[in-house]
Amino acid sequence: MNQSEQNTGTLPMRAMKEVPEPKGGAVAVVALVKKQGRVSGYKLSDGRVVSKEEGVALARNGEISGVGISSRKGNEYLKSLPDGQEDNNLGNLPTVKE
Repeated sequence: MNQSEQNTGTLPMRAMKEVPEPKGGAVAVVALVKKQGRVSGYKLSDGRVVSKEEGVALARNGEISGVGISSRKGNEYLKSLPDGQEDNNLGNLPTVKE
């Protein structure tokens, strides 16, 4: 077991489809964009608002830190990496309307 797995536990990490390595200068998700109560995108720390698909592509390229990629019913979305802190989970972030 590596240090990351000891700190975060392996089960939540295994539930993710991918865990990209962030590049230097990667941005963070600071809010969820919702349309009719459903997440449709992400607001990033550099002020950009991107769709779920764009967010997944950026994360896959290492441009968003602190997230992994999960999939449900064929739809990919971002999920917070488990770090033992509840306040920085994507579900606990503020929301903005589309």
